[in-house]
Amino acid sequence: MATVADVRWLGSSLERSYEVFVRGRLKFRVGSIVYVAFSLDETEMGFGFPKEERAALVASAPDRFHMPRESEMRFNWVESSLAALDPIEACEFVVDAWRLCVPKKVAAAYDLTHPDGPGPDRPETGPETGGER
Repeated sequence: MATVADVRWLGSSLERSYEVFVRGRLKFRVGSIVYVAFSLDETEMGFGFPKEERAALVASAPDRFHMPRESEMRFNWVESSLAALDPIEACEFVVDAWRLCVPKKVAAAYDLTHPDGPGPDRPETGPETGGER
């Protein structure tokens, strides 16, 4: 079961990424492009995902993924229940969504420094653990 804390550190650490709060909802952006957003109650995570592939993703696991609302269907976007994702899988979706927004050379540099993917290399200190960054 993934939580916002499981992916928040990652979204904050990716190059060119920053967090914002819009109407009380936590979102991650690259420039003006939102690539991850959480519901107000932090039970749902929406993330960038290729439009051409999202129907197959939703059909493969309808208990875990669902289509975005009608007004967001034009975007590369899909939504998921955080409780249905494990933390590593949620981190992988965050990185994949981020890749849709950054130049290929930035994504390639990330791949060189993280050959095994985002993984569980979460820092042990941070606001949610009581430490400082």
